Amino acid sequence: MRQDGKRPDGTTLLPWARGKPMACDVTVADTYTESRLASTTLAAGAAADKAAANKEIKYSALASTHIFFPVAFETSGVMIRLAVDLVSEISRRISSVTEDTRETMFLFQRLSVALQKGNALSFLATFANSAVIFVAVVHFV
Repeated sequence: MRQDGKRPDGTTLLPWARGKPMACDVTVADTYTESRLASTTLAAGAAADKAAANKEIKYSALASTHIFFPVAFETSGVMIRLAVDLVSEISRRISSVTEDTRETMFLFQRLSVALQKGNALSFLATFANSAVIFVAVVHFV
């Protein structure tokens, strides 16, 4: 989709809105990185907002052919408003097919668990014997 060979994480095959397919790219910004602490201590979601802005610039060429959604999280769990709206719309569309009104709750729970697992793996990777610790944690959980 781009001249440099990079592509977003996902696209729809069918039109999403206004006759265009949707494209999205997901990123998780570390809330507690030293370089971001000045902004993240002042405003929740500052790191996610910055990451989303970078994604919008990176994929700005897609605007003519796709509706682009940056999906940005912080390791603390904050999610940008646009991503919340996208997940809500996806779950609404799933609910219209399955007729299960709990789809929104299920989707947000799955995202929360995925973020927690990623945080745990990142934390464990900081230890010298991370493979042994990981196996021990998985065994007891």
